[in-house]
Amino acid sequence: MKPFLYRAAALAALGWALAAPPAWGCSFDQAPQARAESCNRLLARSINFGNMLEHAREGLAGPMLRDEFITLSAQAGFTAIRLPIRWDARAFLKPPYTISTEFFERVDGVIRLAQAQGLAVILDMHHYAGMMLEPQTERERFLALWRQVAEHYRDAPATVMFELLNEPHRELTRARWNEALAAVLPVVRESNPHRTLIIGGGDWNAADALADLRLPRDDRNIIATFHYYEPMAVTHQGAEWVSGAGDWVGTTWRGTAAERAKLRADFDRVQAWARAERRPIFLGEFGVYSRADEATRIAWTTAVRREAEARGFSWAYWELASSFGVLEPLTLTWRRPLLEALLPSAPVSPAPPGTYPGYRDETVTQR
Repeated sequence: MKPFLYRAAALAALGWALAAPPAWGCSFDQAPQARAESCNRLLARSINFGNMLEHAREGLAGPMLRDEFITLSAQAGFTAIRLPIRWDARAFLKPPYTISTEFFERVDGVIRLAQAQGLAVILDMHHYAGMMLEPQTERERFLALWRQVAEHYRDAPATVMFELLNEPHRELTRARWNEALAAVLPVVRESNPHRTLIIGGGDWNAADALADLRLPRDDRNIIATFHYYEPMAVTHQGAEWVSGAGDWVGTTWRGTAAERAKLRADFDRVQAWARAERRPIFLGEFGVYSRADEATRIAWTTAVRREAEARGFSWAYWELASSFGVLEPLTLTWRRPLLEALLPSAPVSPAPPGTYPGYRDETVTQR
């Protein structure tokens, strides 16, 4: 039996299925560096399912995760889902820190639906406040949670990837994150020696923090990630959870020469790091809060997406259907100008001429 058919049969017996043969990449049969690069290509145009499974209860601070969200994302042309999950809120506080069986089943169902639609999936450990506030005290629980998640998904297809921790910050400094990373990697690799992992630096996955990120040289099956929300006065204007953001309302971004030069310089530094380290890059989050004017949202989003693609970075927009959202969750209708800023060839009818100003030239500017 051919390796793929054998693998597919084994996965089917466990309830998993591959949407297509691994001709398009991201196969366990590949060498580690090639696997990371091909898996990263599957993440080319991803969407974050934010504010759905990253709280103590689904729907607590955003929409419930509807099956239609998955189908519509695939139909629109997205290639993968980044699934932020608050595993720590679904597990016991005391050893052995058992994760709820029912919650595992919920995540399993999401993965199966996504795979059936041909979408890759990132399982992202998100909003882990304990690790940010008391990283030394919480270390044991962090490792126990990943041991469970890794073992539960050890037989999932290669198109299911693990992101070890979203946005380390506060007391989880760059140095402490490197220490925690060195401890958790062997835990995950014990059951998933061939799984592609996604890892970012400290300071909220800042681009500049990649310089201090210590990844094991002998583990080439890793995609490096960063988040981009610069300038914050543009992307987070009016955000209720950011101190002083109310004063930023009305800040515009139109893609002036100076604005574009800053964006390019930031991305050039990431690209230089990636080339030196030989790591593929995933822009895991970027977006503009809905309080910004539409022209700003479209111009900034289009510019960031274009600059990422010009450098071969995969990306995931933040997010699908909440306060940054590209989809209206009740009517299941796309916010077309924003969708087209992300997916210029999206299979939806175009907005009428003059509906919105924006950054529409799809020709990559030579640098």
